[in-house]
Amino acid sequence: MKKIIALAAVALMTVGAIQAQNQFKGIVKYKIESTGQVAMQIPDEAAQAEIRVSGEDMFTKSPIFCGGMTECVLVQGYKQFSCVDYGPLLNYLRSQDFEFTYTGNGKLLQKVEMKKEDYDTIEVPDTEPGHFYYEYIDGETKEIAGITAKKMVRHLYDDNGEEHLMTMWYTDELGPKINILFGGIKGMPLECTMDAGEGRAITYTATEIVKGKVKEADFLLPDGYETLSNEDLETLGTELQDAMELLQGE
Repeated sequence: MKKIIALAAVALMTVGAIQAQNQFKGIVKYKIESTGQVAMQIPDEAAQAEIRVSGEDMFTKSPIFCGGMTECVLVQGYKQFSCVDYGPLLNYLRSQDFEFTYTGNGKLLQKVEMKKEDYDTIEVPDTEPGHFYYEYIDGETKEIAGITAKKMVRHLYDDNGEEHLMTMWYTDELGPKINILFGGIKGMPLECTMDAGEGRAITYTATEIVKGKVKEADFLLPDGYETLSNEDLETLGTELQDAMELLQGE
């Protein structure tokens, strides 16, 4: 199993083979709440979320599922397309006299394409520092948004070997059989609590499953985003990281 460098890498891992496609078309709606010992302020625009679903395809603009500078994400089986806007960060760094090989406006379309063989060991227990595995719990269910949800636990071990658990309730009745947007779980998440550190936590819970109400146009990526070669994208990432480290060191 590959050692993870950052928790974000988990989102690109999965397991097994895509089986017969679910035919569900509709919208999964969620509420987002602060559930840790230390309260967090969740802006009104981020307190609700949704994912459009059409068989193996998914589309979302919700910040909790996109994160950071990403405007939207489209998933098609093992392929994930993200519209990321580095513009504000680039403009700020350029105003601080940093120069970049890339000269565009920062609106980039990033594509990740995974393969089955990358994921075959993800359910094998692995307790090495920096590693993780998934455990699907038989017989434990609960009702969420009118659907019987099943339980999955991610076991993650940090670089010191300390275990961190994340519980997710999911359904295999809708969405991709292998969901790369959510770390390769076997279906669609209905509830999950994420540790935000220092006693803080965020929980997203499905509140409604709306059947239908989606069309092909709902899965189109916005215009205005350009695609860079892997080499150019890597160069930009390195230059951004170097610039940020220099600023933090001042």
